[in-house]
Amino acid sequence: MNKQDTSMLLKDKFAVITGSNRGIGRAITQTFAAQGASVIACMREVTPDALEWLASLAQAHDVSAYAVSVDLADEASVKNAVRQITGLAPRLDVLVNNAGAASGAIFQMTSIAELRRLFEVNFFSQILLTQGLARSMVRNKAGSIINIASTAAMVADPGTLAYGSSKAAFARATQSMATELGASNIRVNAIAPGVTRTDMFDLMSEAARDKLIASSALKRAAEPQDIANMALFLASDLSTFVTGQIMRVDGGMV
Repeated sequence: MNKQDTSMLLKDKFAVITGSNRGIGRAITQTFAAQGASVIACMREVTPDALEWLASLAQAHDVSAYAVSVDLADEASVKNAVRQITGLAPRLDVLVNNAGAASGAIFQMTSIAELRRLFEVNFFSQILLTQGLARSMVRNKAGSIINIASTAAMVADPGTLAYGSSKAAFARATQSMATELGASNIRVNAIAPGVTRTDMFDLMSEAARDKLIASSALKRAAEPQDIANMALFLASDLSTFVTGQIMRVDGGMV
């Protein structure tokens, strides 16, 4: 049986991560760099602190680390980011669509404007970015695309109409992408985190958080690193025969 070297799972790969300056995105960026990947960190605003953080990652792990500004609420910004990214990377091995927006309101109180805003950020712009960047993968006949969905796509708690619906659409799109891009040896999977200790965690009511945690087998919230570990698996050659899957990382919500 062949043994897989797990010391540097992403050595010499180029990875793009959106929403990379905090929470899950930051953990994924750090994990990928530590595993040998050069990273292109996408964020809405590139700050001096973000540049300092990326420089420290590059030095610590002997990789390249770039910052690209992208506002997923602005189609022109997304298209410009695609141009910047393709100019920075000689090829693209991994794309993690992690950035997103949250919203909470019951069905009767959710405006159509708010629904459109969530879908623009969490769905339409993610598709546009992926369409632009997947061309590089198609040319190279290889790649892994990882979409960050949510268990809100499957668990219909009150107040999750806009957010859950946008994530459900993204999860479904993942399967279509996998079907169509498989012929080019591009794998497309989604991760559906449960309650995770990020900025979004702090926006939830304590009662809502406690209810979801109590419904899980492990009885705790996820840490960003828990999600990053699954992203590492899907980005690496450990998952070369895994595509079209929605991987729930939720502590066993049953």
